[in-house]
Amino acid sequence: MQNSKSKMSFDTESQDEVQNCNPEFKMDIKKRTYLYALNIIRFIDQLNKNDLSVQVLARQLLRSGTSVGANVIEAQASSSKKEFTNFLNYSLKSAKENKFWLALLRDSGKAKRESVNPLHTESNK
Repeated sequence: MQNSKSKMSFDTESQDEVQNCNPEFKMDIKKRTYLYALNIIRFIDQLNKNDLSVQVLARQLLRSGTSVGANVIEAQASSSKKEFTNFLNYSLKSAKENKFWLALLRDSGKAKRESVNPLHTESNK
């Protein structure tokens, strides 16, 4: 998940590499995104639910945080290269969105930096 827009989308060569990669890689990306979603859920469960802004930010983070893995699964089940690319791009966009919500929670003081940083770092991978 790079900063430039061109790095955000998967080119045909990258797409072929991912679609034709070994089963261990496919399992690793599914497992990592699943564990990421679980960590997002656990993180949200630790936040102060009585704070209105935390409620709003947490809902957004939950939606985008679980979307990363769901879109990876959809990509792997796609029936065309175009559909595959679209779902992986949705997954990347959700990961970038997660970085935004996590940074807001951290920088507003609503969440502890040491709790946010590992999730923020994983959103970059």
